[in-house]
Amino acid sequence: MGAKTWMLVYADLNVGEALRRSLALNRDATLQLARSLFPQDKLEPIGDGDLSYTCPPDDELYIGCFPGVSILAAKEFGIDYPSKLPAPFIAAGASGIVYLHAMHSVVDWFACAQWINGRLVRSLSLSPDSGILEDIGPRLPFEEPFWSGQHPATDDDDDEYPFPFHPLELGEAALKEFFGYQLEGLTDPALLEPESIPLVMYKRSRSRWRLW
Repeated sequence: MGAKTWMLVYADLNVGEALRRSLALNRDATLQLARSLFPQDKLEPIGDGDLSYTCPPDDELYIGCFPGVSILAAKEFGIDYPSKLPAPFIAAGASGIVYLHAMHSVVDWFACAQWINGRLVRSLSLSPDSGILEDIGPRLPFEEPFWSGQHPATDDDDDEYPFPFHPLELGEAALKEFFGYQLEGLTDPALLEPESIPLVMYKRSRSRWRLW
């Protein structure tokens, strides 16, 4: 498995259903949201990407605003402790649901969080090397089969693995549950194709002021 993500999603509706109904990217709203959340950055458009790649370099931002859903991918969201996400990012989606999804295949790390009306209801972060970094709030229904051992990380019961599942497999299940698509694993034709969802790519830079 080689998928990586660090993304935040604001939603007033079911994300997958909303994206299926309307793929109209609102570019004016996208730029407005980008400027409001990254006010210290100079943002230069560098083309369009799509939802299949949401792990941009540190000096880039991928973002898209659609009816009822806004998607952002940036370095700020690849954090070990999702509950410590800076308040302005949560406040921007305080009237609905905010999702954080992050995973890194090199270290088999996965993290996710969910805020409803500005209140954190679930946060999870774990990797084989670091163990469980954060586990806040009741487990969401889609998590339960993983914790109960229905998706074992290895085929050999004698292999020692710190969790009863592979974090990246749980990460893919979270993508399916939260947003209606997956990046890797068995292909389900009923799911949304992430390549069909456009995102605007911006180069990020900060002005350097010289003091005299």
